[in-house]
Amino acid sequence: MKKYDLIVAGGGLSGVAAAVAAAREGLHVLIVEKNSNLGGAASNCLINPFMKYSLQKKDARGEVFYEQLNCGLFKEIVDRLRRAGALNESNMFNVAFNIEYMKMILEDLCEENGVDLLYQTTVTGADVRDGVVRSVRVFNKNGFSDLFAEYFLDCTGDGDLSVMAGAPFRLGRDEDHLCQPMTLCFWVSNVDMEQFAKDRPLINGKYKEWQEQGKIKNPRENVLIFRHVAPGILHFNTTRVINRNPVDAFDLTMAQREARKQVFEMFGFLQQSFESFKDAVLLMSAPEIGVRESRMIDGEYTFCLDDILNYRKFEDSVACGCYEVDIHNPSGTGTHLIYLKKDNYYTIPLRCLLPRGMKNLMVAGRCISSTHEAQSAYRILPIVCNIGEGAGCAVAIAHKENILPREVGADKLHAMLDRYGARY
Repeated sequence: MKKYDLIVAGGGLSGVAAAVAAAREGLHVLIVEKNSNLGGAASNCLINPFMKYSLQKKDARGEVFYEQLNCGLFKEIVDRLRRAGALNESNMFNVAFNIEYMKMILEDLCEENGVDLLYQTTVTGADVRDGVVRSVRVFNKNGFSDLFAEYFLDCTGDGDLSVMAGAPFRLGRDEDHLCQPMTLCFWVSNVDMEQFAKDRPLINGKYKEWQEQGKIKNPRENVLIFRHVAPGILHFNTTRVINRNPVDAFDLTMAQREARKQVFEMFGFLQQSFESFKDAVLLMSAPEIGVRESRMIDGEYTFCLDDILNYRKFEDSVACGCYEVDIHNPSGTGTHLIYLKKDNYYTIPLRCLLPRGMKNLMVAGRCISSTHEAQSAYRILPIVCNIGEGAGCAVAIAHKENILPREVGADKLHAMLDRYGARY
């Protein structure tokens, strides 16, 4: 049986960044992905745009400028999207991107660095002995098989591999284990954009009227709309499914069905209420409902709200972020926002990527060790991409020195991240 240096479960931005980071250091890496493309939530849940990844600063003359904070492989992805004309950078804190170009760019990065891909393959179990993962069991068109590696990285978003391996975890907020609502994003085309500019300030007021009249069942307090990269298309991140467990298959199925009803409810509201949507077309909804929060693996450190609010800079940091605390109410209406300074940032330590009791398994992405409140800030695409890159670098160092990831020195990790232009 072929053995890899590293197997990455999940091909989202964190998984791709981790795999590429390790492979460019000479490791033989495999990504196991349940879908037929890379990109994770961006590709399969239509999560868009990139939320804030730059600091807003002022020069000596008091002129405002933007300094990109999330760099490294995320910057490489953004630069390639820009060169392809696949970005809308009209709002630097909400940068829309073309999902199809994203899929190809991620595959190109893997091909250029020798990362093997295995699509339409689901991880179903793990063989673990004394905290060492020896192999993972997967299922695909070939049936069940076992894949072996020296190191494993869980980038599934839900912490699936870690849980299968026996790692401890928490689910949602502590008091009731409810998670932030799930959302099914959708696109509406053929919108009269000139008229939409006039209609937009009126939408939330009219929406609340319909809610009060019982014609809107969606518990979300407002309508969240973003520009698409293409003209005449709007991106809606506005459905809200509450009180459902995103790691329970039956609840997940019901959430998808509830959200689809909300999509048609919202589209009907817009068409009946506003001239700009009179000739609009409901173009598509995401293949999968978007999950903001589910499991968070218990690691050697738990990233918390105070770390964000105090802009903490950890000695063993692997990534940084400037996105605010953004908690969508798990059980009803309302979104709790805590805005941060526009010119400062927080960092995330390597210890959050190390599941307790596991020796050769790491986690990256939104399922790292954290509290419910902190997870609401770092869960966005730019940050999880950088977390993945940090994890991949840590594995590369561990492999070269024949040590465990928890034994990797921060100085060596930072030196490697420096070589690739990452910030931490």
